[in-house]
Amino acid sequence: MKTKAVRLYGANDLRMEEFELPEIEEDEILVEIISDSVCMSTYKAAILGKGHKRVPQDVDRNPIIVGHEFSGNIVKVGAKLQDKFQAGNKFALQPALNYKGTMWSPGYSYKYFGGDATYNIIPKEVIEINCLLDYRGDTYYEASLAEPMSCIIGAFHASYHTHMGSYEHRMGIVEGGKMALLAAAGPMGLGAVDYALHCDRRPGFLVVTDIDEERIGRAKQIFTQEEARKCGVELHFVNTKDLPDVPGYLKELTGGSGYDDVLAFTPVKPVVELADKILGRDGCLNFFAGPTDNQFSAEINFYNVHYSSTHVMGTTGGNTDDMIESLKMTQKGLINPAVMVTHIGGLDAAAETVLNLPHIPGGKKLIYTHINMELTALDELAEKGERDPRFARLAEIVGQSKGLWCDEAEKYLLENWK
Repeated sequence: MKTKAVRLYGANDLRMEEFELPEIEEDEILVEIISDSVCMSTYKAAILGKGHKRVPQDVDRNPIIVGHEFSGNIVKVGAKLQDKFQAGNKFALQPALNYKGTMWSPGYSYKYFGGDATYNIIPKEVIEINCLLDYRGDTYYEASLAEPMSCIIGAFHASYHTHMGSYEHRMGIVEGGKMALLAAAGPMGLGAVDYALHCDRRPGFLVVTDIDEERIGRAKQIFTQEEARKCGVELHFVNTKDLPDVPGYLKELTGGSGYDDVLAFTPVKPVVELADKILGRDGCLNFFAGPTDNQFSAEINFYNVHYSSTHVMGTTGGNTDDMIESLKMTQKGLINPAVMVTHIGGLDAAAETVLNLPHIPGGKKLIYTHINMELTALDELAEKGERDPRFARLAEIVGQSKGLWCDEAEKYLLENWK
């Protein structure tokens, strides 16, 4: 079977190509990919090429398919797996394989296994460690976005705290505590706000910072203080751009005690140092955003580490349990991953989108692999609708969904674009 895919050959070298997939083995599965959301981690792999830890050194001769936040349909099941999977069913995928201690992962390491493609072969190790998940939801984009949501969920679960005089680490954020999400009006930050408000272990006080007033404005529209109060959370959005004393102001909001849990959503030195400065006693700093610079560093107050028991940790990706939690919460309507999406496009737009990702404003870029469409912001749909009635209808559907991507919009897109 032929597949069309965006493949990485080296640093800044992405090519959309059509090629033949081999026949699947008895312990493999052939899948059709419908949607893939673009991750900043894919950009990092694309610009680093073989300099990325997950990318093979022979990528110039054996290119890999990029993209790891994908969902679709099972097409053909190998003979050994037919008691576990059925052709025609939808699937979701946990790409953080961690298989036998290797760094290999879809979107970084495999010739026939990555999200920006029309068809893929799921290798045996994915099934062996239960990372291919049966998905019964109505939409594909929600399954794609379950992966970034699982990263957020994992970060919340991985945070830890202690009691004075005890060496036991209590896992998870402080329930009813004070939390700050820094540089968090982007896609992953908005997902974190959604999860913080609706998970079963919530902070009582939540501050979300950014320096972009437009992004903060959109976040306020999506997550109102009234909704947050119904969830038992006091929510504040703060533009820190022109504040003369940012750490002082943020700590003052807590009455001076500081924050129990702080997540930094960008690998920028002042943001990480701000996170450290606003920690309260036994505060946990999660450095969430991975840097491309392997020498990235920031100053940490070790006086507070010693006397106030502050601590620093980081998470990269979630695990399968986090993924399942994300899917269950989405299917129950407890969270809406669409808050992260600001752009849609076809496979023909994927390579350019990946390579220019830091320079494209907004949140998640959602690629539908079986259509051709230039990358389009949701707030540009109406303008394009003046020339193409299909865009006008999409704009209408999205407008009726509070400006968010939704199941009706996806269904219309898949039925009316080729």
